Amino acid sequence: MISLEMLYDAQRVLRDVARLTPVSSAPKIGENIYIKAENLQLTGSFKLRGAYYKIHSLSAEEKEHGVIACSAGNHAQGVALSASKAGIKSIICMPEGAPLSKVEATRNYGAEVVLVPGVYDDAYAKAVQLVEEKGYTFAHPFNDERVIAGQGTIGLEILNQLPDVDVVVVPIGGGGLISGISYAIKAIKPECKVIGVQAAGAPSMYNSRKNGAVTELDSVSTIADGIAVKKPGDLTFELCQKYVDDIVTVSEDEIATAILTLMEGQKTVAEGAGATSVAAVMFNKIDVKGKKVVCVVSGGNIDVSILSRVITKGLTKSGRIAEFTTKVMDKPGQLINLLQVVSKTGANVMSVVHEREDEKSEINSCVVTMVLETRNMEHVKEIRSLLKSKGYEVF
Repeated sequence: MISLEMLYDAQRVLRDVARLTPVSSAPKIGENIYIKAENLQLTGSFKLRGAYYKIHSLSAEEKEHGVIACSAGNHAQGVALSASKAGIKSIICMPEGAPLSKVEATRNYGAEVVLVPGVYDDAYAKAVQLVEEKGYTFAHPFNDERVIAGQGTIGLEILNQLPDVDVVVVPIGGGGLISGISYAIKAIKPECKVIGVQAAGAPSMYNSRKNGAVTELDSVSTIADGIAVKKPGDLTFELCQKYVDDIVTVSEDEIATAILTLMEGQKTVAEGAGATSVAAVMFNKIDVKGKKVVCVVSGGNIDVSILSRVITKGLTKSGRIAEFTTKVMDKPGQLINLLQVVSKTGANVMSVVHEREDEKSEINSCVVTMVLETRNMEHVKEIRSLLKSKGYEVF
């Protein structure tokens, strides 16, 4: 089982490999809120820690067989880089829908990539099949003592960087990260709370904890691909039950808003999984009043092709973009009158669609849909109220 000695050994092994990532204050997110920026880690996520310590611990015979892993992307890169440094072959099974940036990064670190239809759990099944067929050494992404110990070095660093921390908030997928961090925190500072966060569309550990046993989901759906895991590990579940104080969930819109807030407020890029800890704090899923809180931002490997959509979601959720649909009479000057009302609110018009033939319109009226750049939710309410006071039906 895990021990403090193992965590300190992992810290020694990783000293010249893993970066000591900063713990920085985040006043734009909240008072006494800090970010542990594992998105700045080599390979762009915390996964390097566990992967490297696992591969370092393999016997000569295990290394000779080559190493295989399954991953949605971050563990893949950690294993690929670690195997390359050790001079051994690596094969990575990845879900077919994994972000292209993560797939290419894994190949660039020297791994052979096998794309598998489905999600992480399907990639896992393929990796197990190849272990049986080819005799590769399997490096599990979370349900492994050495991997967990490697991730636990983050907990050691947090306690050293911010000794008076009260709460540590950690994303959960399969549970390897929070298992390692919670063990380290509770072994050294048991009064410090450890809270886990899952995407509402992939609440495998949340459900397992509620049911008192490892529970597998039928499906997962979330922009936080790094934590889209149907079934947590038995080892990680046991550690979470013992050392994690609570687990909460966050929605897709909340995750998107957290990504946007980190970009604007902290000038840092987080992927969906990495931003869940910040989302939990921002949307009051955790009681943080009067406490020093560290949010672990676990990774920053977000695919740029979906980043714009994530930003739009975040802007909408925070009231920075709003869509209004109303009706105007079909005669000259009506559209300009509507836009003049909007201009008085200080909103910026991003687009206008003016339709004569619409299921919502009468013969003598038109439907107008406007997308506006707004300041916040209060501004959105102000615009809606003004339009209604001027006789416009808003729907």
